[in-house]
Amino acid sequence: MLLLMAAVLPSLLWDAPPDTAPALRDAGIVRVQVPAARYEAWKGVSGIQVESVDLRGVARLSPPGVQYRMNEASATRMPWLMCNGWRFLRNPKGPYYYDVQGPKAALAAAEAFCFGGAAMVRADSAGIKPLAGMLGFLGGLGANDTPTVADIGFLDDGSSTAGEVMNLMVRYNLLFRRVSRPDPQLKLNVRLGSKEFPLNLAKNPGMMAHEIRAQLTDEKRSLRVYGSAVVVARLTVSPDGLRVHLLNYAGAERKVDGIRVRVPGRYTKHRVAAEGSPQVELLDYLADADATEFTLPELKTYAVIDLSR
Repeated sequence: MLLLMAAVLPSLLWDAPPDTAPALRDAGIVRVQVPAARYEAWKGVSGIQVESVDLRGVARLSPPGVQYRMNEASATRMPWLMCNGWRFLRNPKGPYYYDVQGPKAALAAAEAFCFGGAAMVRADSAGIKPLAGMLGFLGGLGANDTPTVADIGFLDDGSSTAGEVMNLMVRYNLLFRRVSRPDPQLKLNVRLGSKEFPLNLAKNPGMMAHEIRAQLTDEKRSLRVYGSAVVVARLTVSPDGLRVHLLNYAGAERKVDGIRVRVPGRYTKHRVAAEGSPQVELLDYLADADATEFTLPELKTYAVIDLSR
């Protein structure tokens, strides 16, 4: 039976034999999911919680990260994010699994947690320690099951075209949620094929995402991020205010310095938790009647900033 828990930590999917248990314990892994054929051999292993999993019907996600492509207009390389966020937003219950190597195991776990998805991470021996470190960090954040903030209602018809548009919206930090009908409480509703958002424009998802941003306007956005093209952000409601999520898709390779964030409203208090940077403090924190802005000096892979009044 597939044992996955929504809105909690991702888990390690491990198909090696039980004699690898000491390496898992040394890395800090306390919970694994194993193929059903190995469950009997694993269930008596001490110090590790073992669950049986059947991968039939479980969707495989692409390894998250950044690919750099040459810009035809210049000699620079433009980052292309390998991001699964739109898939979690389309179907948050999944279930899903990643097949990744090395430090990308930690990035995969952070992505799943950030988007509130149910996912397992199949890692290699080089990935179990980074994964364990990330799981320890995520475990200290509490369940990520609070409502998300959205500016845009997206009427998803289930097509691949709609999926590509959602992918670009996530990468451009346009906050949206899927709706079955236009929601008058949202700032903008998008239906592909309408007069405002014609299908011929949707064939170029990047252009469509730019059109959606133009019609929303930057002034109405609930979250804006400056300083990097490889950071994806989300905004969720916290018990006392808002939680800003920042995910660096180059985190397995390089940190990002100087991320500037702006949210509407005045939030005078803040608390930051950044994986791999326990002493980090926000810089240039400004809170006025209209908006709150701050700079996170460095982002390794994943950070959350809790804002309250």
